[in-house]
Amino acid sequence: MYRIVGIWRHVVACYSADVTSKPSRRQFLHQLATGVCLSPWLAGCSGQEQVHVHTQSRRQTPLGHNGASVVATLILEGGSIVTGERGAPRAEALAIAGNRVLAVGTRSQVDAYRGPRTRRLDLAGGVAVPGLTDAHAHLVGLGQSLEQVDLRGATSVAEVVARMQEHAKKLPPGVWLTGRGWDQNLWPGTAMPSHEPLTAAFPERTVWVRRIDGHAGWGNRKLIEAAGLTADTAAPEGGEIVRTKAGAPTGVLIDAAMDLVPVPEPTSDDLRRALDRAQQQLVRLGLVGLHDMGVSASVHGAYRELERERGLHVRVHGYADQDWFEQQLANRPLEPSVATARYRLKGVKLYVDGALGSRGAAMLADYHDRAGHRGLLQLSPEVLEKLCVQAVRQGYQVASHAIGDRGIRTLLAAYRQALAANPEASDARLRVEHAQIVAVEDIATFAELGLIASMQPTHATSDMPWVPDRIGPERLPGAYAWQRFLQAGVPLAFGSDFPVEHPDVTHGLHAAVTRQDATGKPANGWLADQKVSLDQALAGFTTGAAYAVHREGELGKLKPGYLADVSCFADDLWKLDPSQLRTAQTRATIVDGEVVWEG
Repeated sequence: MYRIVGIWRHVVACYSADVTSKPSRRQFLHQLATGVCLSPWLAGCSGQEQVHVHTQSRRQTPLGHNGASVVATLILEGGSIVTGERGAPRAEALAIAGNRVLAVGTRSQVDAYRGPRTRRLDLAGGVAVPGLTDAHAHLVGLGQSLEQVDLRGATSVAEVVARMQEHAKKLPPGVWLTGRGWDQNLWPGTAMPSHEPLTAAFPERTVWVRRIDGHAGWGNRKLIEAAGLTADTAAPEGGEIVRTKAGAPTGVLIDAAMDLVPVPEPTSDDLRRALDRAQQQLVRLGLVGLHDMGVSASVHGAYRELERERGLHVRVHGYADQDWFEQQLANRPLEPSVATARYRLKGVKLYVDGALGSRGAAMLADYHDRAGHRGLLQLSPEVLEKLCVQAVRQGYQVASHAIGDRGIRTLLAAYRQALAANPEASDARLRVEHAQIVAVEDIATFAELGLIASMQPTHATSDMPWVPDRIGPERLPGAYAWQRFLQAGVPLAFGSDFPVEHPDVTHGLHAAVTRQDATGKPANGWLADQKVSLDQALAGFTTGAAYAVHREGELGKLKPGYLADVSCFADDLWKLDPSQLRTAQTRATIVDGEVVWEG
């Protein structure tokens, strides 16, 4: 009896503003006797202990709000339910009521919640897992890339030009020809390109195409003229204007130098169209949400508009870009989120260094394939520290792009100062985005400071052909070191960085488990000691992603009371050969209990 009274007091203490209907004490006791989960009324208790009693096999009508029966709106059965819970990792069926998980268990247990209007989703021998979330992505960028020239995989400058010429036929005269995805590491000679082939193919149209990592751009003569670039143009801090031996701009700009290009600003209609197209692709791939890195004020407004119009079909945690933060947000606290919102502004995204592919990642020693060059810091250590201190003070979670070992070490120092200056932020969970080439001895500092390593498995398999030459053998132990982070107790959150990589989450699972490319090379996986198990890979996209945004109490598991975000696959992923993970097919995608896509 004392336990019941204690639970009842916990229920009362946990009421929140968004809980609209609460059980009477009599209803509560009846629920406890019949084995009904109490968590719908504890939904506002994020961060506190969730109190629930699992369903029993007895067929009794549970009581819910104001004495009405609790009936499932959706039941998943006919396959396997992977819960994400260590003690009960598998179940036969799942019941959802509204936007929350109601019950997980055997088919007979879950069947107790079936009603005349309950929808049934037959997994047909497949598997349902906690909703898969991409913990580092760019939704507008993905939408825009679907309207631009896709240059990923092009193996020569000639192929790049041919793809662009084909795309140009679809555009009216005068419109900029834009694209993304070129990678000089795939071309003969691997040298950075120049404007000449683009100028020859498009003498009258402005051309601007970004490298696959987004940290370099390449344009033709019209682009050079539009940007006002000459031999006398100074490169901005944190950027490089690639030049000929005579000093003339080649048309390639790296990192901050890309800001010199007067790219037309997208309209609100452009943003809305990009978001719509991108989220449609995500749900087809089984993704229920993303952490959107580098949200501008205008994109933030577009998200809010979609939310109001009930047009947002994925769950988004946004991180403001540095410009918006510095100009408007730095001196005001982070606004609290509406409990039911699918879009939440969570933090701020900073850039510490550039990318490895364009040799912009800041390294402690020279690049192995470019003597005398150590990459580029995008912010001075002093400015970085100031921004981190200010963001943490205002309640923003800081997520910082840091790829090279010098960039990462510079960021660790700034994070240490930010936490020391804000001792009340003991659970800030500051994030290091990418963390691709880390000095092994610095991994312990991640654990000490309670940091999140936000990493992208497909980056490893895309980069592995050229990384050894770029960084040399001495730094390989710290390259994409997933297991070393896990063994040190550092939480991992996995993503793709789309549109840098394809948004297919199965590509990420495959890369994490095999460290192989799509053809199965190398045979045992690249730096194979850093492979993770399928359970660990799934955790990176579920519980790890939820923990990274302080929502492990309601996201990342299929557990009574948790939000009903579910990714369903046509096959049981654990029964597939690892080589088959990359092409696993989505069966359905469920967000907030709503089937947003079904195959």
